[in-house]
Amino acid sequence: MSVTGDTSCALVHILRNDLKLKGTRYGCGEGACGSCTVMLNGRAVQSCDTPLWAVQGRDITTVEGLGTPEHPHPVQAAFIAEQAAQCGYCIDGIMITVAALLKAEPAASDDRIKEALASHLCRCGAHMRILRAARRAAQMMAQTS
Repeated sequence: MSVTGDTSCALVHILRNDLKLKGTRYGCGEGACGSCTVMLNGRAVQSCDTPLWAVQGRDITTVEGLGTPEHPHPVQAAFIAEQAAQCGYCIDGIMITVAALLKAEPAASDDRIKEALASHLCRCGAHMRILRAARRAAQMMAQTS
């Protein structure tokens, strides 16, 4: 899909306003909270401080692109099974980060998962469930590969 517009505009605004992909949340606007995380060529990046010009010709995956309600991505299925969200505001960015990590490092350790999620702010206190969900997703992905 091709998008035209102000190339200095932050990707999060293009995704939410122009493409109506509401899973990518606007949080801090400074790349510090993680709620706007998307995958850019398989790597987790914050879309609030990524201008449109920086993503031209690259593959962007939002949480909507991970799976569907009928066929959720293993990360989505694991987060549902572990009930790893409370308010849900941050969880889409967290799931994208976990999916990117497990794609690059299928056997990521707990320490590596914690390191990857360190820039995500979750005030609900679901941290242990998030970690369990990441572990479960890794197991699910290992069984299907």
